[in-house]
Amino acid sequence: MPIHFFERAQLHASPWKNGGGVTREIACHPPQAGMQNFDWRISIAHIGSDGDFSVFAGVDRVITLLEGGGVQLSSADDRVMHALDTPLQPFAFSGDAAVHGRLLNGDCHDFNVMTRRGVCQAELRVLRRHETGLPAPAGLLMAMRGTWQVQTDGTDAASGQQHALSAQTGLWWQGDTLAWSCRCTDSDPDAALLAVRFTPTPS
Repeated sequence: MPIHFFERAQLHASPWKNGGGVTREIACHPPQAGMQNFDWRISIAHIGSDGDFSVFAGVDRVITLLEGGGVQLSSADDRVMHALDTPLQPFAFSGDAAVHGRLLNGDCHDFNVMTRRGVCQAELRVLRRHETGLPAPAGLLMAMRGTWQVQTDGTDAASGQQHALSAQTGLWWQGDTLAWSCRCTDSDPDAALLAVRFTPTPS
């Protein structure tokens, strides 16, 4: 099971059809799956203007503000009504909802996790100093601030490996079950790392 590394600055940018933003996909499964047939997908979006979010029937979403003034999320039926204005505080909502986003104070960047309902589910945690993650067949770690040392333990070549992640870099995996532990190796008081864990939906 290979571990894939990425740098935020090197992610490919795909402009939205409505011209209101840009999406940079980090990873999805199956590989190269389209928007209608992925099991899970992680991306970073730059929202540059007010507009409607795409509707994804049968998909669960988690959105997290990374930088910027944030966005007010609302749906006509009031199922979604949330001010995404505090960085690194995840908010979960259904992709079935027709959600409108109104910028609160200029443009912003958001971290997005989507999972196909009934196939898999996601757990997103924001880590601060030293943490251990439960084993999972797929997941992602991304250092937002600070420098982090990550040890991965799996059933193949990933077992016992150590990896250094600097700010705005990360790793992800899909396949054999992998466990990990990480710790911040500098004194940055605002150190933060995003940890996503995907597991199959219980039958």
